[in-house]
Amino acid sequence: MLIYLNGKLVPREQAVVSVFDHGFLYGDGVFEGIRVYDGNVFRLQEHIDRLYESAKTIDMQLPLTPAEMIAATLRTVAANNKQDAYIRLVVSRGYGDLGIDPAKCETPTVAIIVASIVLYPAEYYDKGVPLITSHIRRIPPECLDPRIKSLNYMNNILAKIDARRAGVPEALMLNSMGFVAECTADNIFIVKDGALKTPDLLYGALGGITRGAVMELAEQVGIGVKETRLAMHDMYNADECFLTGTGAEVVPVISIDGRQIGDGQPGAMTRQLSGAFAELRVRDGIRVDYDVPTEVGP
Repeated sequence: MLIYLNGKLVPREQAVVSVFDHGFLYGDGVFEGIRVYDGNVFRLQEHIDRLYESAKTIDMQLPLTPAEMIAATLRTVAANNKQDAYIRLVVSRGYGDLGIDPAKCETPTVAIIVASIVLYPAEYYDKGVPLITSHIRRIPPECLDPRIKSLNYMNNILAKIDARRAGVPEALMLNSMGFVAECTADNIFIVKDGALKTPDLLYGALGGITRGAVMELAEQVGIGVKETRLAMHDMYNADECFLTGTGAEVVPVISIDGRQIGDGQPGAMTRQLSGAFAELRVRDGIRVDYDVPTEVGP
């Protein structure tokens, strides 16, 4: 495995950063999870745009231009000769001191990892997954805007612990007002009376790339999509429910807190959108040139 680290491709065992890096010390940084399908990096431009928006919001100047970041990502995929993979692109504030002042960090650290990922077993896509509602609330926008994809994931991790203790793969998170935000690592949708609904981003959800793609696919086939406010009453009484995420893709939900969703099977609209996404993911993105040189420059 070759990992991009600050302008160079290095073997995994040499891909190290200082313990004084503020990404390690404080979770000060941003990241993107990106998928490669059959040599196609799915919606890479959208991921890079979101990365730079997150960086701008936390007042961090990235050391590469967006075009250079795209080039570095594609070359790292090519260097690892991966046709299907998961990319983790991480930018931390960089080396500093033990204080939290970001001004003490001169240059951000950029790392690009290309590996494999399997979040859910295949049977979950066929049979669906159960969810529970975590007691951990999503951090409100007035404290930290959920649209920032930051390295500090403790809020989500604590909710994931709730899911693990309950024996389910994922947990639903509410915001401080008690409305649905998202899951620990996925966006969530419900179907009610033929309409597709998902929490508005200002209720605590990250603007997922897969979320956006599924909304576009629904509109293309005439399915109404509404970003709205959802409460647990709406979730329990949904006709269908599913999750979306870069790692998860589209996963049916069959129960929440022991309440059966619909007939307890993945619904027709869920299957339709999952199939449409499977076709979209291999053609909507940027193709990898696997003949590029191994060396990667800034």
